Amino acid sequence: MAPWSPHAAVLWLLPLAAMTSTGAKTRGGRHEARLKLSHQELKNGSAVYWGGGTDGGFQVLLLDKDRGRLLVGGKDHVHMLSSDRVDLPWNTVSWPATDIAVQHCLIIGKSLHDDCANFVRLLQAVNATHVYACGTGAFRPQCAFLQVGLQEVFSLLPHTVTAGLGKCPYSPKEPFTAQLSDGDVYAGTSADLMGTNAAILRTSVEAGGRHLRTEAYDHNWLNVPEFVASFAMAETHNAADDKIYFFFREVAVEAEPWDKKIYSRVARVCKNDMGGRRSLINRWTTFLKARLVCSVPGPFGVNTHFDHLEDVFVLETKDPQNPVIYGLFRTSSSLLAGSAVCAFNMAAVRASFNGPFAHRDGPDHRWVEFKGRVPYPRPGACPSRTNDDVHESTEDFPDQVVAFMRRHQLMRRAVLPLAGRAVFTRVDASSLLTRLLVDRVDGEGPSVDVLFLGTDDGKVLKVVTSQTQDSVLEELHVFQSGVAVRQMKISSKKQQLYVSSEGGVAQLSLHRCHLYADCSQCRLSGDPYCAWDGQTCSPYFTSGRRSTRGQDPAYDENWRRCPITDDFLGDVKVTYGVEGNASFLVCFPHSPQAALSWTLQPSKGRHLLPVSEDERLEHTERGLLLRRLQLADDGTYTCSSARGRDVRIVGRFRLHVIPASALRPGPAPTWPAGAKERKSAERYCEQLRFREKRRQHKLFSFKPKHEGSKGRVRRNQ
Repeated sequence: MAPWSPHAAVLWLLPLAAMTSTGAKTRGGRHEARLKLSHQELKNGSAVYWGGGTDGGFQVLLLDKDRGRLLVGGKDHVHMLSSDRVDLPWNTVSWPATDIAVQHCLIIGKSLHDDCANFVRLLQAVNATHVYACGTGAFRPQCAFLQVGLQEVFSLLPHTVTAGLGKCPYSPKEPFTAQLSDGDVYAGTSADLMGTNAAILRTSVEAGGRHLRTEAYDHNWLNVPEFVASFAMAETHNAADDKIYFFFREVAVEAEPWDKKIYSRVARVCKNDMGGRRSLINRWTTFLKARLVCSVPGPFGVNTHFDHLEDVFVLETKDPQNPVIYGLFRTSSSLLAGSAVCAFNMAAVRASFNGPFAHRDGPDHRWVEFKGRVPYPRPGACPSRTNDDVHESTEDFPDQVVAFMRRHQLMRRAVLPLAGRAVFTRVDASSLLTRLLVDRVDGEGPSVDVLFLGTDDGKVLKVVTSQTQDSVLEELHVFQSGVAVRQMKISSKKQQLYVSSEGGVAQLSLHRCHLYADCSQCRLSGDPYCAWDGQTCSPYFTSGRRSTRGQDPAYDENWRRCPITDDFLGDVKVTYGVEGNASFLVCFPHSPQAALSWTLQPSKGRHLLPVSEDERLEHTERGLLLRRLQLADDGTYTCSSARGRDVRIVGRFRLHVIPASALRPGPAPTWPAGAKERKSAERYCEQLRFREKRRQHKLFSFKPKHEGSKGRVRRNQ
């Protein structure tokens, strides 16, 4: 790796700076939400809030969609809420830390309010009647089973309380992830009080189970990791190939010792891993990890990398073995803060783990691709008939396989995102994105992925992404300033979003269709949850009485689906210019990423003509500049704002070009003085206005409002 230089830092910042300066020209620059709602507006509207009393400390949510309940893990309590109305709690279980644990926590110098309590960090459903829960226990982790049922059945089973070491962190502030699968807890957490011995562990919920972990204090396995998420994956139809995937960030071992770079990782282990027999006893023999790359292409081939993984959401598809993995990343630079969302498919993840291994070799100990012989069975593969008919357990693996795994956990090839770039970026903003949730909306056309992004100041952004664009539909100030979004859950069936923070839980609808008053607003909103049913803007359903499809900003020219009305097209602004002089038609795009285009309907023509740039005409970001007006410029100009296929008419102008000859010096005009003459002049002006309005109506092919008047105009009194 080449030594660091200030020129490299400048090149690194080039594409990121370009995103903030080019605006509409660069996809993913500044994003202005089409709809912004304050906390008070949400509170007075459809949002429902639950405070939960004074204990607070809400960090984990468990949504039971089938039984209509929402479990909230807090400080010394687990709350059961109704998923229909979270402000109507069903029941609460008290689960404080023991007095001995609290006293010991205070002795080691921890805070009574912030540390020395039982902060519930894990809630995992075991079956329809039981939930497995773990808490910090005042720096003495503990786990237990909760019995859940109807409203009156919600209790902690005291005889099931066990030590939570390896299943839950000591500190309520430590990054942590865990997954319960087939009676075992797979967790990424610290295994000591000081938080220096981080590991990926497997422990059984029952006493006496097999304990397995990564090698302790070996930076080639894990190097100061911060865990983010984990999930179980059925790789094939053979259950012996099932794996657990972990997502985290760590100090990169590939970098030089003085260069403390942070890389995002995806790691995996086999569920049937039993460790080695003579080597790697009680250690993973199938642990592999690879780098996750989320970047934005920049000028001169220099990419902007977002290296800090913040959150992960696994979007299930029709193929359960191939979900789409969405990751939320942020930059590691302190000069310019930015966040990005990248999507990965499982094929890219598997390709990395099936590719070459990284190897540290040579006199300078650089990381290179391993070129030697890879032992059989392939290191990292699960013992199953899919991969190997000889070895039934990892304890039967040959010594050369186990020895290879002890030194080669890192894959050489990184996992790249779909299309080679981020699907959404946000830079130089006042708040940081910290949480991610994705919902796929299926309509009659291609499906649309809707991102819900939580911020560190209590907001939720609703973003629609497609192959051609990304649009921030809504910015919702869910919580008061300074309160970060902790976790989000979604119920597509009920079309509800649940958001937790330190102080409580909020319940919001996935859409706000009722705020769009007419067809044009409904269609132009681009909200895939909303559709115009002929009378109102209503929630879109894939089945039912409504046959209208949802909004699709990438494939639907929504504004053409509504009847053309004066309100939709907007008022025509009349302006005058003198032949040979300049004129400027002011028009602004409907979004910072949109581009303006112009058409002209000449006063003596019937066809729309595109307005192209030349030495006389200049398109600007604020309108159209016409230098040295000509008589042929007389006509009606239409200003359209386009962002992908989202096209809107944002301005119309009737430009009258006055001939230069009409301004030659001559006798002063005389005006009729009598009442009869004045009325004649008023009638003449009224007729001119009426003719102009009829011509405009013919331009857009609908009948004039004064049809049947036969040219008679009602005179203003």
